[in-house]
Amino acid sequence: MTQLLANKTAIITGAASPRGLGKATALLFAEHGARVVILDLDADQAQTAAADLPGEGHMGRACDVTDRTACLLVARELIGTLDQIDILVNNAGITQPLKLMEIAPENYDAVLDVNLRGTLYMSQALIPHMRDHERGSIVNMSSVSAQRGGGIFGGPHYSAAKAGILGLTKAMARELAPAGIRANAICPGFIDTDITAGKLTPEMRQSVLDGIPMGRAGTAGDVAGCALFLASDLSAYVTGSEVDVNGGSLIH
Repeated sequence: MTQLLANKTAIITGAASPRGLGKATALLFAEHGARVVILDLDADQAQTAAADLPGEGHMGRACDVTDRTACLLVARELIGTLDQIDILVNNAGITQPLKLMEIAPENYDAVLDVNLRGTLYMSQALIPHMRDHERGSIVNMSSVSAQRGGGIFGGPHYSAAKAGILGLTKAMARELAPAGIRANAICPGFIDTDITAGKLTPEMRQSVLDGIPMGRAGTAGDVAGCALFLASDLSAYVTGSEVDVNGGSLIH
C-alpha cells in the first residue's frame, strides 16, 4: 500500500473516543505512515488511544480546545518535541438535542465553544509554525446539519456552530493559501458512532436510512477516508472546500 502521509505529523483533536471520527482518522493516518498526536480532555485516554495506533512515535496529550492558552502551550511543546507539524484535524465537538426555545445561555456557550471556538484556537496555535514551513493542511469537521438546518441529534445552536466552521474554513483558506497552507471542511451525514448509538428507535433509524440514497449509515472510516484525502498531497490544489460524506442524503 502506498503510504500517503509518510514522514508527516498530524494532530487530531477530540480523538480518544474508541468509536469516534477522530480515532478512525488517527488509525487511518497512522496506517498511511503519519506520526499522530491525539489531543483530548483526558491525558490518560489520549495516551491510551495513541498507544493503540500502528507504527511508532504516536503521542497523546490533554488539551481543552476552548482554552486558548492550553492550545498555545500544547502546540509549543509538540513543535519543540517533534520539530514539524504538517496536518491539523479539528475534530473535537459536542452536540445537544435541543429545540430552539430550549437553548439556554450555557447550552449555547458549550456547543459554540467546543465546536467553533476550539477550531479557531487550535488553528491559531499551529498556523505560525505552518507559515514558517510554508506548508500545512487543516481539516475542520463540520456537519450536514450546517447545510440543511438541523440533523438527527444536534439542535439549532449545533447547526449554527457547524455552519460557522464552514465560514471560518473558507476565510482561513483564502488568507492562508499564499503561505502554502490549505484549509478544508468535511460535512458528515448520518454516521454510526458513539453519539448515535442507542439514541434511535428501530423505526426512527429506518426513517433516517430511507432518506439516504445509498441506503446505509456512514461509518467513521468513511469520514476518515475523506480526511486522509484532504490531509494528503492528493488534494494539493484543493482549499476552501466543503466535502459531503452523507451517502447522498443532501445533494446540492
